[in-house]
Amino acid sequence: MLKFVYLVNRVEGMSAEEFTAYHRERHAPLFASIPEARELVRKYAISHPVPAPDHPAPAYDSVTEIWFDNWADHDAFFTSENYLERVQPDEAVFIDLATLGVVVTEERVVL
Repeated sequence: MLKFVYLVNRVEGMSAEEFTAYHRERHAPLFASIPEARELVRKYAISHPVPAPDHPAPAYDSVTEIWFDNWADHDAFFTSENYLERVQPDEAVFIDLATLGVVVTEERVVL
């Protein structure tokens, strides 16, 4: 299984609170609403920073994780009409695409 980890920053002018609310209440439900998400995505998780005294400030505003069984499912999802016309345009509303980080992994659970 392939796991894609996206390190996300918000667009300039959007507060952290606005970003988190938009991501949770608008974008994530939109992502989950397209049929290709239910057919091809094995897991979709979004995480946002919480207060962490005595720790450095977060380097990113969010971590998004998307799991696929294989590259073919990944490619089919990200080239689908629903993703390209409905989900992808929404990303630019709240994500600073110029600073987006991506790590493709194969997760190994240790504990």
